[in-house]
Order: sequence, then C-alpha cells, then structure tokens
Amino acid sequence: MSLIENTIAAIAGQDPATRAAAHARLEQLTMPSWALGRLLDLGEELAGITGSLRPPVARKTVVTMAADHGVAAEGVSAYPQEVTVQMVANFVHGGAGINALARQAGARVVIVDMGVAAELNGVEWKTVVSRRVAAGSRNMAQGPAMSRGDAVRAVEVGIGLADELAATTDVFGTGEMGIANTTPSSAIIACLTGRSVAEVTGRGTGVDDAGLRRKIAVIQRSLALNRPDPADALDVLAKVGGFEIGGLAGLMLGAAARRRPVVIDGVITTAAALVARGLCPATADCLIAAHRSVEPGHSAALAALGKEPLLDLGFRLGEGTGAALAMNVVEAAARVLTEVATFEEAAVSRADDAFEIGAAAQPKARERG
Repeated sequence: MSLIENTIAAIAGQDPATRAAAHARLEQLTMPSWALGRLLDLGEELAGITGSLRPPVARKTVVTMAADHGVAAEGVSAYPQEVTVQMVANFVHGGAGINALARQAGARVVIVDMGVAAELNGVEWKTVVSRRVAAGSRNMAQGPAMSRGDAVRAVEVGIGLADELAATTDVFGTGEMGIANTTPSSAIIACLTGRSVAEVTGRGTGVDDAGLRRKIAVIQRSLALNRPDPADALDVLAKVGGFEIGGLAGLMLGAAARRRPVVIDGVITTAAALVARGLCPATADCLIAAHRSVEPGHSAALAALGKEPLLDLGFRLGEGTGAALAMNVVEAAARVLTEVATFEEAAVSRADDAFEIGAAAQPKARERG
C-alpha cells in the first residue's frame, strides 16, 4: 500500500465512547446546563478527536506552507508573485501577522517551502523546512496545474511532516502563503461543492471589480479546460490546485491518523480540507474551523464540511493567523473539560436537587397548615 493508503487506513474519526463520556461530564459541571455553549461543544469534540477525557492541547504548532502558482500570470492577484518569497522572509524574521498571533497563543510556527518560485538557499532560510515539489505550479488556465504524481508527492510530504511533528505537537494549525492561491482554492471549492465559480470567488488580495471579473473568468476557463473529476480529490488537486494546498491536505490526513486536532484557517486551508475529506471522509472529524473569512468561498467550503467556525472577525489574511488565534479557544475548551469541578466533586447542589428537596418538603408544609 502507498503512504496515502496506509494513512487513510489508520484514520478512524472520533471515538464515540470517549465523546459520550465527555458529554456526560460536561453536563455535570458546576454551572447551569451547557452554560458555556460552544466552548463545551468544543471540549466534547476534543475528547472525541483525541480519545481522551484529558485532551492534550499545550503543544501547539502552526504549519505555514508556501508555494507559487503559475496562474498568477493571468493577473488574478493585486500583488506580484515576488511577494511570496518576500513574505516567507518576513515569516523567518518574525515580523508577520502569523508570528505575532502565534507568539500570543504560545504556538510555534513551522514554515515549509512546498514550491516557492525563488530558490530559498543560504543562511537566511535555514529555519525554512524545504519540501519543494517544483518551483511553483503550472498555469492552470493553460493546462493541469501539476501532474498527478506531483499531487501525490505534495500530499505525501504533508503526511510525512505530520508524522515528524506529532512527537512534539498536541494541536496543529494550518497556514499558507502563495500569491494567487485564492484562485486555485476557489476552483477546488467550486468543483468539490458544486457551487458556481462566481458564488465562491472573492477578491483575494484585494482586486478591483475588473480584476474580480477576470479572476472568475480564469477559473471558469481552467475548470472547462481541465475537467477535474469531483469524485477524485487527487485529480482535482492536480488539475486546479497548488503544492501548498496538497501539502496541507496531507498534513490533515497525517494528523487525523494520529488523533491530533487540526485547526483550519481561511479559504485556502479549507479548500485543502475539502481535498483531505475527498481522500478520506473521516478526516473531517478531526478538523476544527478557526474562523469565517470574508472570502465567499470560505463559507461555502465550511458548509460542505459541516463546520461552524469559532470566530468571525472579518479576517482575510491567511498565513494561519485565524488558526493561531483560535488555539486560545481550543485550550480554553480543554481546560473547562478538565479543570471545572462537577457538582458531585464540589459538593454543590444542583438545581434539580433543590427542586426535589422542595417537593419533598411540601407535604409536611401542608400538614402543618
């Protein structure tokens, strides 16, 4: 069996018994029933994902994968392709949004070169993990973005990274960098959700109205030319995807196989989640949606995954910023599950206990009357 097949065979989804036990405990906490709402939902989910009533969440890693895209030549982004390598340098120097939010969350950032067009050689790039498949994908508006073999390789790289990092990671976050990468993401989302291209395509880095119309037309032309098969996630990835998208899909598969929660970020990483789910539906059980991006395709992808995001703050940056911020909520949910006492543990009377005491006293009160 291949690495992908072996990984898929190891993914079991959430553990129903542990999830049920977590639900029972959360129902007994010293508060009105489910008074912390979705935080308790998340605690139950973490127990199901990890198979533990004490889900570990302290060691957090945001994996930010970078790659370039040939479709940038079609003028679909407000920024030139050189910005990809410039932003990777910013990550290395700790000056990007993801660096600030990861520091606040107590998470490390692992930067991975999946296919940046520029060579990342020399001392400056020593902290970048090199797993490049090629120097950027091909222009999907003129043919497949990559070969099927390269799509497999990208996914396998992600699985391998999950395996390497799992020994020091309790919770994964996903991030990306790649000028023009909202274009392949929108193409993937349109293909795997059945939504129209216009419905799932946004302004990305901030293109104007003319740029948005051009972007939609480029995606429509790419889908018509390449005819990706929605029933074959690797075919979709190869024909209209990107190397960082494939790598992130693989990371999700690898993490799910090891029962590690994965906090997915914005539209690009959620497109990767659709690819991962296409390869193995049970992978979705281990995914936590960090936030809702302003990109319209993000809401469509989240709906297809059946995920309700934890936050809605108008983000559209990517990099893993939403995932880093949401890791605070993930840790809070685990702490509530493990640190808040139950009524029995705290010797606190429940509301229904008080009702039963009052009901038992009523006959005596009537007798006295």
